[in-house]
Amino acid sequence: MEFREINTFLQIAQQQSFSKASKQLGYSQAAVTIQIKQLEKELGVILFDRIGKKISLTEQGRIFYRHALEIMRSVDQAREALTEKNDLNGQICLGTIESICASIFPELLAEYHRLYPQVEISIVTESPDELLERMNENKIDLVYLLDRRIYDHRWHKILEIPERNIFVASPDHELAKENRELALDEVLEFPFLLTEKDASYRHILEQYLVATERSIRPFLEIGNTEFIIRMLLKNMGISFLPEFTIRKELETHMLTELKVRNFHMQTWRQIFYHRDKWVTREMQAFFELAEEWK
Repeated sequence: MEFREINTFLQIAQQQSFSKASKQLGYSQAAVTIQIKQLEKELGVILFDRIGKKISLTEQGRIFYRHALEIMRSVDQAREALTEKNDLNGQICLGTIESICASIFPELLAEYHRLYPQVEISIVTESPDELLERMNENKIDLVYLLDRRIYDHRWHKILEIPERNIFVASPDHELAKENRELALDEVLEFPFLLTEKDASYRHILEQYLVATERSIRPFLEIGNTEFIIRMLLKNMGISFLPEFTIRKELETHMLTELKVRNFHMQTWRQIFYHRDKWVTREMQAFFELAEEWK
């Protein structure tokens, strides 16, 4: 039994496809099939049910899957113990939402690249639901998102940080000039710039408004928070954003929070990876750095 056979088995189980696993590993499909047949011969069991084009683990396959994960984790830990972290030279695929990508990732990934210059980084930006689905399909290594607190037995959570979501405008906006606590209905009367509807914090806001028989109609919707911030700086309306995305503008008084009476809305920055995912040294290094930069 060879490590490459075990790794091939894990890839097929996670992809639920011999052809997808072969592409992922860079082997021919015939080579992948031979490796699995050899593994099944050595173990004396059938690992996969092959019914038509559908591939699924047998009961013996599910048992071996758990042990195979532990074997490969132990191998990776042994390699890490023998290799300095600055020798990392693999790949990492990160899934995140646009607001985190624009505000947190530039400095975080600049530091990651400084520490591990040989690691190839790829980023996927999508809605939280789409990112979690991609993670379940093993198309991305981990997910860094902003949402309600999320729990699922399929995932490990390694970071959870509460974040305020606030109404924000230019200091020149007429509501900002009043310098007082505002009623929510007052704020909703003005033109809004909002992120797209699949952004978690907008969705949570709209749920709250519906529950209180209110509504909001933005004159502009866009997934790019940087664009919204630039429009706010030109005093082009009000927006509702996570505080961390505009911290610099708030600290320099380029933008100002509109304080709304009896209104508090919180989401959480969270990092997940799939419980069946083999945690690479590149992933572990990212987890450690993200914890430092929280």
